[in-house]
Amino acid sequence: MIRLKMIKLTKKELSTKANFNNYLIKLKNEEKITWAKKIINTNKPVLAIPTPKLKVIAQEIEKDDRYSFLNMQINDYYENAIINGLLIANIQDFNKMKEYLDIYVTKIDNWAECDVLSFSVKSREALFYKLSLEYVNSNYAFTRRVGIIILFKLINEQYIEKIFAIIEKLKNEEDYYVNMACAWLICECFIKQREKTIKFLKKDKLNKFTVNKAISKCRDSKRVSLLDKEMLLEFREKF
Repeated sequence: MIRLKMIKLTKKELSTKANFNNYLIKLKNEEKITWAKKIINTNKPVLAIPTPKLKVIAQEIEKDDRYSFLNMQINDYYENAIINGLLIANIQDFNKMKEYLDIYVTKIDNWAECDVLSFSVKSREALFYKLSLEYVNSNYAFTRRVGIIILFKLINEQYIEKIFAIIEKLKNEEDYYVNMACAWLICECFIKQREKTIKFLKKDKLNKFTVNKAISKCRDSKRVSLLDKEMLLEFREKF
């Protein structure tokens, strides 16, 4: 468990880009940098600071001034991006959040910077659905992945068919990370909206990679019954 006293931030450390980066550098794990960079697959320098610790740092920044920090646009390290993503996703004012998110998504170069975004969509479902539509139509693959990530929060009776329609539009998607996000999303849809997802799979309007990965994710899940794991094999596609 991360102790807050280990990561207290001073006004000085939050005052400039250089001061904050110097603070992060003191927390780096030299032994895990090569391993972390390989797993994340980023071109940015990596300090190998654990995500739980980055989350507490973000919480400390929120106590001070989230917007002043975000306005510095610090993006020198992978860890900077994760902290920015955590801060942005937690902004309750949708328009303000989107203002920063629109900048953030253009700087993403790896899956983790997408997946760290966990939005609270309650009472704002329509706004987030519209944002998802905007992002999945982007020419930039990681922005499309963020568009898919948003949909995880909208798996319900009202939006399930709309989610399927978006996935169908990505049938010819070629990017690995977008297709993997779609597969993961289909798995969650199966768990939460089983009957509708089976019906969707029967339509066979997905690319083979996504279908097969989605089935694999379902079969790996402890939330899917053994009977369903066997039943899903009938949807596997042969290359």
